[in-house]
Amino acid sequence: MESRNVTCVSPVPIFWERASGSNVWDVDGNRFVDLTAGFGVANVGHAHPAVTAAVARQSERLLHGMGDVHPAAVKVELLEALVAHFPGGVPALAVLGSSGADAVEIALETALLATGSAGVVAFEGGYHGLSIGTRDVTWRPMFRDPFSARLAGLSTFARFGDIDDVRRAARDCPASVGAVLVEPIQGRGGERIPPDGFLRQLRALCDEQGWLLIVDEVYTGFGRTGHFFACDHDDVVPDLLCVAKGLTSGMPLSACLGRAEIMNAWPPSHGEALRTQTFLGHPPGCAAGLASIATIEREKLVERAASSGALALTQLRDLAAGLPGVVDIRGRGLLLAIELDTAKRAENACRRALASGVIALQSGDDGCVLSICPPLSIESELLEMAIRTLVEALQ
Repeated sequence: MESRNVTCVSPVPIFWERASGSNVWDVDGNRFVDLTAGFGVANVGHAHPAVTAAVARQSERLLHGMGDVHPAAVKVELLEALVAHFPGGVPALAVLGSSGADAVEIALETALLATGSAGVVAFEGGYHGLSIGTRDVTWRPMFRDPFSARLAGLSTFARFGDIDDVRRAARDCPASVGAVLVEPIQGRGGERIPPDGFLRQLRALCDEQGWLLIVDEVYTGFGRTGHFFACDHDDVVPDLLCVAKGLTSGMPLSACLGRAEIMNAWPPSHGEALRTQTFLGHPPGCAAGLASIATIEREKLVERAASSGALALTQLRDLAAGLPGVVDIRGRGLLLAIELDTAKRAENACRRALASGVIALQSGDDGCVLSICPPLSIESELLEMAIRTLVEALQ
């Protein structure tokens, strides 16, 4: 059986059996509305026909390839599609991985190769993965402390949204700073939105100091916030961009995209790649990515996230404002949050909502936030009903 440190036991878990669109069915046949999109993955909806058909076709033709020696054609097609969406339209290159942590690891390695400086400024509340390299830039001590003996310890943390504190953190960094790593909106940190203009200030500071700006859009990318990438809200072009989750809407695939001149800090491969893995450019995953991006564009899901999210935010504020324990209601696109005064109140709300057929999750370092992150394709009536159910669970 599984290690006890993996599956959450509070609230008592349901065991998923199938999912479609914005609905999930458990092994007992109960149907739920998924306000998590499966940790932000199912951007176009669970098991979207275009995605599952693409995976099936590709699996029949080529299930596995040799991504760093004899690449599959579909890998090349996906890379072309990804760099075509790089913010600002500047020339870009990419390296594929399998998880969000992979993408961030690649970005950190690229920054070191390009700048020669190992220090990184990250942010309080930031979450970038649980591999050894990404734990060093992930804020929450519970993720870092058990493995501190293995961590580089070359990161410092600034207050999210405070440009002056970024300067302070850079001075305090135990190594020369080569990069700043930021989520344009913190996801697991509690759907925290920085002050207007912060990302532009960060871009300017990086340019001034010669640091690279790494933007982690593992959670916010591919339309989640009402723009294709969240950094597009501020017209900020990052040096390196990390994507995963909504990239494929259901397959384990990620990428680090970067300005071509920076990505070219990687040396040519002469038979042994410095950054690869057995499943690099996994053909069905690449096919899913192409299908998911095409579906986002065809069904105008970026625009839909913007409009649906605005309506949902208004509904939340109308229904939940003034309820006992509600501290803040915020969001951008279909990344929304209700911040509460205690983690226990948030946990109880998740448990009651689940009993009423709605799946929601706690977020934030202290667990005080109810996260609302449904598929971008969710029907307006279903979203309205699910939000009412969630708010009722607060009462």
